[in-house]
Amino acid sequence: MSTLLLRLAAPLQSWGVDSKFDRRITGRSPSKSGVIGLCAAALGVRRDEEERIEKLAHLKFGVRIDEPGRLLKDFHMAHKEMFWDSFDRSRINREKASSSYLTIRYYLSDAAFLVGLEGEKGFLDEIDVAIRTPMFPLYLGRRSCPPEGRVSLGVVEDGLKEALKKWPLIASLRRSKFKEDKLRIVMDADKDTEKDSYLLRDFPLSFNPEHKKYHFRRVCEFPLPHLVKEQDIGEHDPLEELEVLPCT
Repeated sequence: MSTLLLRLAAPLQSWGVDSKFDRRITGRSPSKSGVIGLCAAALGVRRDEEERIEKLAHLKFGVRIDEPGRLLKDFHMAHKEMFWDSFDRSRINREKASSSYLTIRYYLSDAAFLVGLEGEKGFLDEIDVAIRTPMFPLYLGRRSCPPEGRVSLGVVEDGLKEALKKWPLIASLRRSKFKEDKLRIVMDADKDTEKDSYLLRDFPLSFNPEHKKYHFRRVCEFPLPHLVKEQDIGEHDPLEELEVLPCT
């Protein structure tokens, strides 16, 4: 099998697996449903095209955490408009008012992840091309979190685990607070790792906003035995895409 590798880095990311409207949490690494949503957006898959989403969801998924980032807590004030009817001399007036309430949202700041999707090479090549020229905008968990720099690193002729172990680091060790023995991989469990796995409700079946559907998947974790050298594309700098204006 082949593996498509993705570089997910940005000033902000947020990967919700179990969130309520007024409290939006984030996982500490990209969710499978979030990455499948990113691939679906690139391919132009609509939210209610369940067969195409299911095909993407059956790709084997894994993440290498190169830079975990920092957890940020943000406060948003949401507004909701309400209408009610009032009587005025045999005429019904439509009156409007608004109510406000506080919501809490969590993000990962300055994180960098190497994500792998294992499957049939022809299908992975199609996703690779789509991510380079996406049909819909790409974002890392939420619409307010666009990716920074290069996303698709191409398709390699390795299985998922081997590809994640061999690819050079995408975040500089000079900037990272991670030590060598803390680097780890989180991926879909197989028969060999099933007994040490745990369940996550993170297998997407439908992104239809009227009835989103997710199933459980088994996940395993393991540390990287050896550190890989940094990649030639340079260290992860979340601000490198911003234009530098001359001083006046």
